[in-house]
Amino acid sequence: MTDISLSAVPITVTDIDAALGFYRDALGLAVVGDVPAGDHRWVSLALGTGPTIVLSDPGAGRSVEDGRALAELVTKGTGPGPYILATDDLDGAFSRARDAGADVVQEPADQPWGPRDCAFRDPSGNLIRIQAL
Repeated sequence: MTDISLSAVPITVTDIDAALGFYRDALGLAVVGDVPAGDHRWVSLALGTGPTIVLSDPGAGRSVEDGRALAELVTKGTGPGPYILATDDLDGAFSRARDAGADVVQEPADQPWGPRDCAFRDPSGNLIRIQAL
């Protein structure tokens, strides 16, 4: 068994400040890093004791062409993801996110493949599923 673990999950967003309204304010994640780099920026948010989420724009660390292609996918809602988070208080997390104005895709429900989960779209269109632990 290896001792390698997941450290960070990159999520591409089209507007980092709008994304912070979702990840920090609606989901309650804590900002642990905010690194400007020229015209770009990487914002890290803590997920408990696990990996961090790292928000960046489509052009951060990519060629202009790749950034445009990724931006189109994210804007269409077909970009990387879905991203699956977990909590021991699914109903509470759902209520806080919904009440904060998050774009609800699915209210908490038991899924035929096992977990009870809910889903939101972040302001960029990324699909975020949250499942019960």
